[in-house]
Amino acid sequence: MMKIVFVWTMILSAAIVAGAAPAPPSPFETSYTLTGANPIDKLVLEKLNELNIKPANVCSNAVFVRRAYLDIIGTIPTLQQARAFIVDKNPAKRKKLIDRLLEREEFADYWAMKWGDLLRVKAEFPINLWPNGVQVYHRWIRESVKANMPYDQFVREMLTASGSNFRVPPVNFYRALQSNEPESIAKAVALTFMGMRVQHWEKERLEGLAAFFSQVSYKATGEWKEEIIRYDAEKALVSVGSGSVPMGVFPDKSRARLYPGEDPREVFAKWLIDPKNPWFTKNISNRVWSWLLGRGIIHEPDDIRPDNPASNPKLLAYLEKELAGANYDLKHLFRLILNSRTYQLSSIPKSDKPEAAANFAYYPIRRLEAEVLVDALCQITWTTEKYSSAIPEPFTFIPEEQRSIALSDGSITSPFLDLFGRPSRDTGLESERNNNPSAAQSLHMLNSSHIQKKIERTTKFKAFIQSKQQNPRQVVTALYLTILSRFPTEKELKIVLTYSPPLAGKSSKSREVGKDLAWALLNSAEFLYRH
Repeated sequence: MMKIVFVWTMILSAAIVAGAAPAPPSPFETSYTLTGANPIDKLVLEKLNELNIKPANVCSNAVFVRRAYLDIIGTIPTLQQARAFIVDKNPAKRKKLIDRLLEREEFADYWAMKWGDLLRVKAEFPINLWPNGVQVYHRWIRESVKANMPYDQFVREMLTASGSNFRVPPVNFYRALQSNEPESIAKAVALTFMGMRVQHWEKERLEGLAAFFSQVSYKATGEWKEEIIRYDAEKALVSVGSGSVPMGVFPDKSRARLYPGEDPREVFAKWLIDPKNPWFTKNISNRVWSWLLGRGIIHEPDDIRPDNPASNPKLLAYLEKELAGANYDLKHLFRLILNSRTYQLSSIPKSDKPEAAANFAYYPIRRLEAEVLVDALCQITWTTEKYSSAIPEPFTFIPEEQRSIALSDGSITSPFLDLFGRPSRDTGLESERNNNPSAAQSLHMLNSSHIQKKIERTTKFKAFIQSKQQNPRQVVTALYLTILSRFPTEKELKIVLTYSPPLAGKSSKSREVGKDLAWALLNSAEFLYRH
């Protein structure tokens, strides 16, 4: 069976990995091209024309439905959802799908997961949270995403919060650090909300930012691991510069007088979330673009500095203006990007110039995150996953039906998540998540008892691939729609049906072919990657 799986995997992967357009009719792209119909596309196309780079064609409906589900809610569409979208004749169906997905419960789950990575939502080792704090912090993040809390308010609440880490959720921003020293807080603030890595800064600049957090106080209570985090007026300010009144120095090198009784965090938050701030709106606009398009306009998305310029400054400036004008409504930014033809381009490039990727001439192929991948495997095979945590009570039991994207705590894991690069949530860096493929991952998908059990020992999945109510063509089509979210091509149908005409039914041959096909599809680049 392994030889058959390998051959089919190569056939299914070739069109995407090789980067060459498959023979028509293509399941991956349409004949439509990028136009300047909306501002995003206009700005992208202008830059591509300057570089003499031809953009890819717009992706097919089958590719779009899978891409939109994965990018918006971290979930693959079901057979019924994929089929219904592909056959729908409504010309506005892509826009309607985007609107529906933005309101799904999984949107809150998936984006709380993304924020959990950046905000280091993890119980202990080396982060200083505790399971009680993790739960309330994650719940607050998820509810903020679900309610579409304005981004400036979301950040301000974290920076200025005071109270118990078990009862005031956003105060856990100050606990989710490896150190509670002012400079450590300043580093986390710069990285998370300004996209800046302070190792590039001179010492005085970091000290100036740290001054705003020098009066954050941590006080233990009688409850295990509970702390009260607050502004402490009695705590000495870090003195920066001369004069009787200590000063904080903003990252733009302007100075702020910090008067007695005034919480310096409030002063900094007011400066940070001002639409005129040179980093705040730029950072989140660039991050959202990077999350949806696979790379930032400034790349890496958390490495904003003068000698790392934007590939398309006008595009980034447009996104910043739109977000600030929409009062930091992140869903507005999502809709702008998702409805653009730039986002909807095929992953099959028409140019081999190295600048094509940095200027978004095609949609970049990238592997599914560990959590998204295992959730997809469980959805397809009607199975569950086992999770565990090294952290003691009260949150050691994790129901098997829990979806990975909804896990609240970075310390809750599984062998699959560890193998496929789930981040440890120690640093808040985007690069902490490792989506690079490895030989161990390939062997796990091809030859592990974990995947074998999902395919071979699940009553519902076995019944699905052995249905007597469907003819062989219907069974193959159902497997393609379930796993790849598209109809098989006639060439693919011919390959499978030639291999085993009696695919449906209860014969031993039928069972083996159904399993072989499922295994081949699950091991294809088309399944394992966003495209």
